[in-house]
Amino acid sequence: MKKTSLKPEKPQKEVQIERAGQEDLNALVCLFVKNGLEYDVEDEVETDVIESFKLTDADGSLKGGACLALRQGDYIIDGIAVEPECRHRNLGNRLLDGIVGEVKRRGGQRIFLVAKAPGFFRKYGFTTVDHEAAPDFFECRQCDQYKKCCFPEVMKLEIGRAVNVK
Repeated sequence: MKKTSLKPEKPQKEVQIERAGQEDLNALVCLFVKNGLEYDVEDEVETDVIESFKLTDADGSLKGGACLALRQGDYIIDGIAVEPECRHRNLGNRLLDGIVGEVKRRGGQRIFLVAKAPGFFRKYGFTTVDHEAAPDFFECRQCDQYKKCCFPEVMKLEIGRAVNVK
């Protein structure tokens, strides 16, 4: 019989979600970039970040976050990421719950995003929007990498179709 050694699992630190303040935006942008999101603070299309959420552990370390923005009258998720060591713990869904709750509170009917991980968002109820039918405020089509080495999906969530995934 082959012996295998099992490493004891590290206890997972409790992570809490809270609204982020203006002072947290730079840290959130760094988190997004660190986790592979392209984030341009000087967007060509005017964007107003209207709410942000952050995930922090007991030590106050940033473990995830999301930004909700308004572009040309539509709500967009202008960045969402969870650190790799904290994934598969339902934290991304908690961030989405916060975003959807905020859009509902403001009377919004839908949310758009550009997804690099569309499978995650589909589980929540987002659907892919044809690039030609997508709002013209995503800069992807003007990027040199578009459809060469970067294949993002524009996605939309109709608020009544959100799925609370546990």
